Amino acid sequence: MGSSTEQAKAKVSEWLEKHRHAVLYDEESSTLVDVASGKAVHLPWYDLKACDEKAHPEAGDTYIVLLFDNGNQIALVDPGGIAFSPSDANTGPLRDLPSVVCLQDFHILKQRIDHYLNAHRDEPPPRECLDLVMIGIAILDGARRVGFDVGGLEGELDTTLRELERRRS
Repeated sequence: MGSSTEQAKAKVSEWLEKHRHAVLYDEESSTLVDVASGKAVHLPWYDLKACDEKAHPEAGDTYIVLLFDNGNQIALVDPGGIAFSPSDANTGPLRDLPSVVCLQDFHILKQRIDHYLNAHRDEPPPRECLDLVMIGIAILDGARRVGFDVGGLEGELDTTLRELERRRS
């Protein structure tokens, strides 16, 4: 392993020490765990192209950006955990789709949709619910692209979409 990889590991390790409530790391399996979601992603050090520590322009908090040879990029952020770019490959361009998301964003979005469906059972769900489902798909597609197993979350979202379709017809 080259010295740049060792420097990146040291930088990531130092950040993780200060932010254990956001991201955990298992060195033996080279796995990052997003604390908020409980989901894990393999960290392929051998494919690491760049590792940068940056400061949030407003809050001043530091975060780590990891870029890999295959073009994938993740960021270690607090709050948020493991952040990544959503993918609009299956949705097409979406209005209001942030450029960087985390799995916590998906869970918040899913709660909003579930609120519409459960708290307003006698009303047809608003168009916003379908827009939120589409953003949810883009988040999960982005998460899968960087290595998260999101099969269970996709199943939940599919169930929600079926209920939306049933209620709108």
